[in-house]
Amino acid sequence: MKLTLSVIKADIGGYVGHSSTHPDVVAKVKEYVAEAVSKGILIDASVITCGDDIAIVMTHTKGKDNEEVHKLAWDAFVAGTEVAKSLKLYGAGQDLLADAFSGNVKGMGPGVAEMEFEERKSEPIIVYFADKTSPSAWNLALYEMFADPMNTAGLVIDPSMHDGFTFEVMDVYSGKAVKLETPRELYDLLVFIGATSRYVVRAVYRNRDQEIAAVASTQKLSLMAGRYVGKDDPVLIVRCQSGFPAVGEALEPFARPWLVEGWMRGSHTGPLMPVSFKEAKPTRFDGPPRVVAAGYQLCNGKLVGPNDLFDDPAFDDARNRCAILANQLRRQGIFEPHRLPPEEMEYTTLPKVLEKLKDRFVDIGEPEAKAPGTGTGEIHE
Repeated sequence: MKLTLSVIKADIGGYVGHSSTHPDVVAKVKEYVAEAVSKGILIDASVITCGDDIAIVMTHTKGKDNEEVHKLAWDAFVAGTEVAKSLKLYGAGQDLLADAFSGNVKGMGPGVAEMEFEERKSEPIIVYFADKTSPSAWNLALYEMFADPMNTAGLVIDPSMHDGFTFEVMDVYSGKAVKLETPRELYDLLVFIGATSRYVVRAVYRNRDQEIAAVASTQKLSLMAGRYVGKDDPVLIVRCQSGFPAVGEALEPFARPWLVEGWMRGSHTGPLMPVSFKEAKPTRFDGPPRVVAAGYQLCNGKLVGPNDLFDDPAFDDARNRCAILANQLRRQGIFEPHRLPPEEMEYTTLPKVLEKLKDRFVDIGEPEAKAPGTGTGEIHE
């Protein structure tokens, strides 16, 4: 039996501001999901939160992009939005960009990560869920999990992993994707995924049999809405053990913080802080960005969990380092590199300011430079 694991998330109202979710909103979403399980639409489901976002983790046998499954998630979020509006929560329904459901939720605002596979004798998975950041936040972590032997010892010493993994990388502007095999094309891969404002890892496959190993949400809300409507707060599913990274190897990248896009108004660089469920409440400058790790053991499609995998003092040092990095970045205030560069600010107030002042820019005799991306690509010594 092919099992489908679907994770669909949305921000449908913050309590207070962008810091958390209200229990009544979460309860309404859980009510809809429980009804879907009782009707047999789903085998099982779990609802988790991170910051002001809610994710529905679902198992079923209907395949990816199934209309019935996506509609129940959409309906659950719409119902939760009504509760959020009744409580006057901030940004109620902000991730629901369409007025009505139309086939599946892709392009309608919610983030989606789905995979199909045959359930193994033991099937441990981790659902990572981040707030105040973008889909590219997973790029470095996935590289370390599936391509860096200094992080994942199994790439060297486990025969079932030794052939490596293939990364599917998507250009968020064109919507096109390319598959790159590691370790053979490792350097080509890094050219792309290091450019986090444009390229995101969409999925990872095991080379020896093309079995799905990981899948991430890749939606960029600003590109869909044409304006800033909040950061994308992505989800990521990673399968673990028996030919995939061990649970500890999949968690290890988060033991050393790195910088991601997002934070305040989605317009700043900040450290990604691994936190327990109870600490997934970003308040300082609406951040810094947070990530939780919900561990599940699948058993005949049932979700045994979640186990709060970052609720471990071994990650205290990472959290402390994030706080230090946050202090240093905040010292920059509105200046780059804390604030994102202009190309990432195009859906904020920056274009309006440029429009207002365009007639005040005058020619001062300096040569005109080519716009980014219009060069020849040649490297000159």
